[in-house]
Amino acid sequence: MRIADLGDITGPLIAFGGVHSNRHALQALLQVPGAKVCNGDIVAYCAEPAACVDIIRAANIPCIAGNCESQLAADALDCGCGFEDGTPCDVMSARWYAHANAKVDAARRDWMGALPDWAVLTHQGKRWLVVHGAPSAQNRFVWSVTDLADEIAQAQAVVGPIDGILSGHSGIPFVRSVGQYMWVNTGAIGMPAHDGRAQTCYARIDGGIITIEALSYDHEGARAAMVDAGLVQGYHNSLRSGWWPSEDVLPQELRSHSRTA
Repeated sequence: MRIADLGDITGPLIAFGGVHSNRHALQALLQVPGAKVCNGDIVAYCAEPAACVDIIRAANIPCIAGNCESQLAADALDCGCGFEDGTPCDVMSARWYAHANAKVDAARRDWMGALPDWAVLTHQGKRWLVVHGAPSAQNRFVWSVTDLADEIAQAQAVVGPIDGILSGHSGIPFVRSVGQYMWVNTGAIGMPAHDGRAQTCYARIDGGIITIEALSYDHEGARAAMVDAGLVQGYHNSLRSGWWPSEDVLPQELRSHSRTA
């Protein structure tokens, strides 16, 4: 377990993750004012994994490893998302992971392999832990309906007292109070939140106020890059429609029965 201490961060805090190889979205996010921290999955579904890694590094944005970074660094054969074998998500992930695997060179993998697993930071008097999926597992999907008390206890057993957790991985944002603690899932900037909007999202924290913010970007440009790369298994249409091509990973109560992909 590698834990980075990012120290004290002042001003607005922009917490984000799920860049998902979407260069167009990442470049739009960089224009948002505030100190930034990334909770992983720089690479995934979209067309430009190497460019996204380079942009994050050039901007010197603190970042932890998502499961995609960990898997590529280890030269693993799949994304490590934990999709059930044979499901649509599992089948579709094989294509985009193969694309990332082909585009990310050894030097970038070495950088990914050196990323911390977690990070802690202090922001405006609050101590936050940054994780990818959850303290219990890097690739755990955490939702607004998930029981989070045990996850917070596991986190504090390792890093001591915290005021909240900043997570990602699942792609759908939420802000929840869990007793005296806050849990913020920042969503993803590289893929819509399965809500029928092409805009993606990130979290902003300032003055004790936590908001989920919409990110507008050139989603048609990002989609065209996916088509050019042959990544046409369904997620390319998600960039336009705002709906995922599969709901395999979603709890039943979060599934939509009226979406049109």
